[in-house]
Amino acid sequence: MNGPKSAGDRKLTGVWQGLYSYPRQAPDVPFTATLFEAGSSLSGPILEPCLMGGAPGEILYATLLGSRDGSTVNFVKSYDGSNPNYRSVQYAGSVNHDATEIEGRWSIPGIWSGRFLMMRSGNAPAEQVQRKEVEETVK
Repeated sequence: MNGPKSAGDRKLTGVWQGLYSYPRQAPDVPFTATLFEAGSSLSGPILEPCLMGGAPGEILYATLLGSRDGSTVNFVKSYDGSNPNYRSVQYAGSVNHDATEIEGRWSIPGIWSGRFLMMRSGNAPAEQVQRKEVEETVK
């Protein structure tokens, strides 16, 4: 008998919408990450608007490289260098029970840190959509 999948069973591969916050009065920054999970490795591109230290409308490009161990994720976001104000940021977080959210902290060691949240794109994971369709059919 198959039970519900845990966070450790579900791959993180896919598009994620995220938000990170600075420790002071700076605005929260939205981002889009496309994750690729292979074994315990995570990688993928990240796009985000440059809200501080850049030109109006500037988009920042970065690469995510890291790992996953069960519900724990660790990765480094490395910016492409087009804006000298942005370099590398360390992230450490936890995947929720159904692998639809990743929450944790980011840091630039010795400078500052803050919180981040990532959610899978779309309204619900495929299993939840299918379950809802079945429930509506039964009604």
